[in-house]
Amino acid sequence: MEAGQYVPSPPCLGRRRSVVPGEPEGTTEDHGTRALVVVQESPQPPFECAALTRHPTSMWSALARRAARRRFGAPSVARGRPGRRLLATAAATLCLSLIGSACAGSAGQRTSASQTPSVPTARLSITPASGTGSVKPQKGIMVKVLGGKIVKVSVDTRGDPVTGILDSAATTWHSRWALDTATRYTVRATARDAAGKTVTATSTFRTLTPLQTFATQIFEGHGLSYGVGMPIILKFSRPISDRRAVERSLRLWSSKRVVGAWYWDGSSTLYFRTRSYWPAHTKVRFVAHLNGIEGAPGVYGTHTLRQSFVIGDSLIAVASTRTHHVRIYLNRHLFADWPISSGRSGDDTPNGTYLTIEKQNPAHMKGPGYDIQVPWSVRFTWSGDYLHDAYWSVGEQGFANVSHGCVNLSPAHAKTYYQLAVPGDPVTINGSPRGGTWDNGWTVWFLPWRELLRGSALHEAVRVGPNGSTFVDPASLPPSRAKPPLGAPRPRNAAPA
Repeated sequence: MEAGQYVPSPPCLGRRRSVVPGEPEGTTEDHGTRALVVVQESPQPPFECAALTRHPTSMWSALARRAARRRFGAPSVARGRPGRRLLATAAATLCLSLIGSACAGSAGQRTSASQTPSVPTARLSITPASGTGSVKPQKGIMVKVLGGKIVKVSVDTRGDPVTGILDSAATTWHSRWALDTATRYTVRATARDAAGKTVTATSTFRTLTPLQTFATQIFEGHGLSYGVGMPIILKFSRPISDRRAVERSLRLWSSKRVVGAWYWDGSSTLYFRTRSYWPAHTKVRFVAHLNGIEGAPGVYGTHTLRQSFVIGDSLIAVASTRTHHVRIYLNRHLFADWPISSGRSGDDTPNGTYLTIEKQNPAHMKGPGYDIQVPWSVRFTWSGDYLHDAYWSVGEQGFANVSHGCVNLSPAHAKTYYQLAVPGDPVTINGSPRGGTWDNGWTVWFLPWRELLRGSALHEAVRVGPNGSTFVDPASLPPSRAKPPLGAPRPRNAAPA
């Protein structure tokens, strides 16, 4: 080759196989010196000059070998003219320079390409798992997260709305009440990791359909008014063995704050009684989340029981069989002091603090030697003790006990009391030689506070207010300030005199 003769660009400077962003792989380009840009943008491994490595007989291969020997101190044999030697050296150096640039550019591009988008580190789990059937409803729903915090949980269902409690660390959420039986649920949860990235999880499952069920009735009627001694009374259609689970499912709200306790009277009757009488004119709301509660092995509640009622005026009667008088207190003030005649010897009216149950005008009363309709009658025992009109004994009232066990009043006094009375008004009998009998009427006020607590399966008190009810340790409560007879009855009031 003569000096000054045109020398074509090395193959490494012109044509190569490269992947260019936005063009299909395999396109062959001829961009001249723009090959530097293409190489730097290429995500492929560093570009190599194929002419230097694959054609040892070519001129460019020879030039490259000479340049390499000179660069690393190896002796070189120069053949040909000096201009040719300088041209070969320059070409080889330029090609190696391009190779280095291509390597640097491609390596930088490869580092950038290896940076994949970060994924959330939080890991969510939902129990029951999706697709599960015949789930035990009393187990509820549990959502947990590792490496993050729960920010949202929603539950879709055609059953009762599901609410839950999130712990202080925001890592565990649990449904508050038992789930409904035979019901489909879809749970969606979202959590966020420390970098602010969110992750979601979903679970769809169905609760079991029970083979055996129990029903529950409440005595109180919707919107009706009751006396200050009135307990909440629940009756179960089947015996309850898991009484703790039932108690935990019950919640109360009251417009005025009270403290009380649940009390089991056998396995099928449950009372809620306050420690002292309800404050007059208190609004009460009650919810029993019994749907999904396993009250006994294999026996489930299938409904949620709701009720609202009102505590009316405070009407308290205190009758003495010794003085033959009854004192009537209305809204904590003495309203009346009336003469009475109580049960004669052998038919003594029993001691105790009872509650009015029902009233009739007239009531049909039948017994040894009598079968009559009695006006203005208010019942307080199941065995048939009433406060009622006894026009036939007005002469003995205030002086002697001549009845068959009832509290006899004059017609005018009986009518007045009848018109004031509602279920749950306290009636205390004292001075009798005969003690009261448990369950002969609503006798829950026979019990002192500590004994009432022992009748709870949880042995805890219940604090109730406008925001709902909570179970509390009885030892944490301040002493009651209620005094008999207006705030509460005397302890052991059913004992004989």
